[in-house]
Amino acid sequence: MSKTVNVTDDSFANEVEQHKGLAVVDFWATWCGPCRMIAPILEQLSVEFDGRVKVTKLDVDANQKTAMRFQVRSIPTLLFFKDGKLVDQVIGAVPKPALAAKFEQHAA
Repeated sequence: MSKTVNVTDDSFANEVEQHKGLAVVDFWATWCGPCRMIAPILEQLSVEFDGRVKVTKLDVDANQKTAMRFQVRSIPTLLFFKDGKLVDQVIGAVPKPALAAKFEQHAA
């Protein structure tokens, strides 16, 4: 049961930048193989960190304004926002233990 939230250019400020606590944004696209590789990992982490981390997904093809604003040049890119401020990023498909460690680091 996924707890991920889809965000758009229009909902990004409300869902991510005004969120209290940690919000992770997965910049992805339907045609991106590595994006499809990490999607199930992010869904698992969204359940494991439920109540501590908000996991969101932003389709870069449909929401280019936000992707350009944060200079996302390759996908998947994960941006970590703490209380609305960008604090970290992970680029590329990385294994679940590495992502879980990042979640733990910033959710504390």
